[in-house]
Amino acid sequence: MMRIFIVGYMGVGKTTIGKSLGKLLNVEFIDLDKYIENKYRKTIAELFEEKGEDGFRAVERRALEEVAAFENVIVSTGGGAPCFFDNMEKMNAAGITVYIEAEPEELADRLLASKTVRPLIAGKSREELVPFIAQHLSARERYYKQARIVHKTDKLLTKKEVHLTVDGIAEKLKNITK
Repeated sequence: MMRIFIVGYMGVGKTTIGKSLGKLLNVEFIDLDKYIENKYRKTIAELFEEKGEDGFRAVERRALEEVAAFENVIVSTGGGAPCFFDNMEKMNAAGITVYIEAEPEELADRLLASKTVRPLIAGKSREELVPFIAQHLSARERYYKQARIVHKTDKLLTKKEVHLTVDGIAEKLKNITK
């Protein structure tokens, strides 16, 4: 039985890496945000607006508890999920956590290149985005760094980089599960 939780800042590649890792390990992949959106038939932004951050985080917590009971699954969490309640401890108890780490400059480049609209950073220039991310990361890293595996990426996630990242994580997982 395998349960892997992928954590990290928005734009780091949690979903891309999780999907590829799921294929490699032949297990189901679940994006926690998509799971929530499907369950509530609303976007994360709509839920945030409707319930406020506290209400959304409670919804997210319940969804995390549900997927933490699934077997043979890789779960990609939202960037803030590990930082609320005892979510990180819950994930560590239920399976293996993997923190995908990247520098603020790299994250800014990825987010600016992304087609995904992220309300938290909408309208920010690169010059505004880098310090914003750095500040967020400094607050969140104490949670992220509780992961059993920390894997640093330092390039835009090209197909080759995704492959190398997934292989590197798979090797670290093998060492833990021996």
